This record gives sequence, C-alpha cells and structure tokens, in this order.
Amino acid sequence: MNNIEIERKFLVCGDFKADAVSSTHIRQAYINHAGGRTVRIRIRDDKAYLTIKGPSVDGGLSRFEWETEIPVPDAEQLMLLRVTPIVDKRRYLVPFGGHTFEVDEFYGDNEGLTLAEVELASPEEAFERPDWLGQEVTGDRRYYNSHLARHPYKEWAE
Repeated sequence: MNNIEIERKFLVCGDFKADAVSSTHIRQAYINHAGGRTVRIRIRDDKAYLTIKGPSVDGGLSRFEWETEIPVPDAEQLMLLRVTPIVDKRRYLVPFGGHTFEVDEFYGDNEGLTLAEVELASPEEAFERPDWLGQEVTGDRRYYNSHLARHPYKEWAE
C-alpha cells in the first residue's frame, strides 16, 4: 500500500466547467494541525472520511496520506471538535491529456478562489496543461486547505 500523495497545485484562470464530468459538494474541517500534520474530517455529498496527512516533502510536491470512510453522523459529531472553521467547496473532476484534474471552487470566506490539483505517479511525471490552468502554487502553504480554514482567502486582500 502506497500512502504517498504526489500532486501539483495551480490557480485556475479560465472556464473548466464545460469539460467537467462530475462534481461533488465538500465540507471539511480540521480537528488537529501541528508541525505540518493534519487530521481532517470531510463530508462529500452523502459520504464522510477521516484523513490524516503528514508534513509535505519535495517542496510541497508529496506527503503521506491515510484516509478511511466513516459514517456521516460520526463525521458530523467529529466536526464539533474542529479547531478551524469549515471549508466549503465544490470539486469538479476534469479529465485532460490522460490525467484527471480536481478543480475546487470555494465558497464562504474563500469565495473567489479556484484551485486545480493533478495527482502524479512520480514527481517527474509529465502532464499536459489545459488552457484554464494558471500559475503553479505547489508548495505555497497559503493554498493548503488547512491554511485556508485558518486564514481565509477573503482576508488576503485586506
């Protein structure tokens, strides 16, 4: 079992929705975050997950990730223990060039921010860039969901 997540993250600067094959509503909160490690509760439509992530390595390109599905009522109860506000977003799956980009359109205090991630098999793996893919922000901690929960996008301009 390989629990290392390798992904690159980008700002989105164009219309991707016409190419999306599905979307889901996600609410997530963090029960713990310290030393680059996070414990997250996520409710995605009618399913829920507990996720533990380790600190980022390779300049933010990869990190340990473990996740398991849990009952939604348990997730709702665990969210009461959160140490951050809830991050609210819609995730679109957009296939392009042999990869599937996960594009997150944020709501609430992070409204106006749209990010795309692509998971890779190795840090060196090449991939095609769709026209709507903007500046790369891999490794920029401001764009981590755990940071957005504590320092929402709406505060950045203030």
